Amino acid sequence: MKVKVSVNGFGTIGKRVADAVSKQDDMVLVGVSKTKPDYGALLAVSKGYKLFVPEEKTETFEKAGFKIAGTIAEMLEKSDVVIDALPGKKGAEMKPLYEKYGLKQIFQGGEKPSVADASFSTLCNYEKTLGLNSLRVVSCNTTGLLRLICTLNREFGVEKVRATLIRRGADPREVKKGPINAIVFNPPTLPSHHGEDVKTVMEGLDIMTSAVAVPTTLMHVHSVQLVLRKQASRTDVLDALERAPRIILMNAGDMGVKSTAEIMEVARDTRFRGDIPELVVVEDSVTVHGREVMLFQAVHQESIVVPENIDAVRALFELANTWRETLEKTDKNLGLTYRFY
Repeated sequence: MKVKVSVNGFGTIGKRVADAVSKQDDMVLVGVSKTKPDYGALLAVSKGYKLFVPEEKTETFEKAGFKIAGTIAEMLEKSDVVIDALPGKKGAEMKPLYEKYGLKQIFQGGEKPSVADASFSTLCNYEKTLGLNSLRVVSCNTTGLLRLICTLNREFGVEKVRATLIRRGADPREVKKGPINAIVFNPPTLPSHHGEDVKTVMEGLDIMTSAVAVPTTLMHVHSVQLVLRKQASRTDVLDALERAPRIILMNAGDMGVKSTAEIMEVARDTRFRGDIPELVVVEDSVTVHGREVMLFQAVHQESIVVPENIDAVRALFELANTWRETLEKTDKNLGLTYRFY
C-alpha cells in the first residue's frame, strides 16, 4: 500500500517535506500547492512535482506560464492524507476543507494543539498515535527538547527540566522579521510556552522554559538542565546520546566547531541544502553531577521536523508498528547518518 500524500504549502518546511515524501517507498506525492507564481513554484515544477493552486489563482499562474495540475481542492480529492505546511494558524482555517474530503491530516507546530487528535514526536509517543485521524508535529524547538528528554528518560528517567532557548531572529530567507539589533525577551513573561508544548507530548513532566531571540538566522541554541531519576556518570550520559537516533554528538574542540556558524558551514559542505535534521548536542558542554545534567544543543529550525512528518504519516496509517521501525525506514530513505562525515 502506498499512501497518497499531498503537501499544502511549499515554503521552508513544505518543500523539504515534499522531497522527503518523494523518497519513501510506501508513499507517493500527489502534489504540492502554491498561492503565488514565484521562484518556489518554479522549484516545484523543476522537481517534477504536480503543482496545484487556489481556484481563483489558476488564471494568474497560467498567464505566468505555469502548467498547473489543478486546484487545491482537486489535489485534496486525490489524496489519502494532507501535510499542512502553511504559515502558522492557517492550518486550522483549512481543517474543515480537509475534513470535507475525508482526509487524515498532519499539522505543524505553529498550530494550536487542539487542531489535531494529538501532538507528535517520534521518539516519545509514536505507538500511542497509531491509527489516529490527525497529528500535530510539534515545533522545531519542542522537537529538539523532546528528542533529548525522551532519550535520557528511556535510559535514566527524567524528573525535571529547565531550559533557556536562544532563538534565531528569523529564517535565512525571511526579510520581514529581521535582522534585529537586539536581544528580544521572547516572550517577556515567564515561563515561555515551549515547556507547555513539551507537555502536550509528555504529560505531567516538570519542565519550565524561557526564551530570547537574537540577531542570527542560522540555528536555535538551548541551554538545558535536567535532573535524572537515577544517578549517572558523564560517560553513561554520553553513551546514551551516542547510541541515540537523530542526535549528533559533536565534539566542538576536536572539530574546531565552536559556534552555530561553524556547524552550518560543516553542514553546507556535507549535506543537501546544508540541512541538519538531527539534533546537535555539544559533547564538550555535557556536565553531570550526581543526577544533574547540563548541556548545550543546537536545532536547525528549517529541517529538524522533516523526519517526524514522515513518521506521522506512518503512524496515521499504521505502516510501522513501532518508533524504531518507522525511524529505520525514514532515516535510511533520507540518508541520515547521525554524523557529519
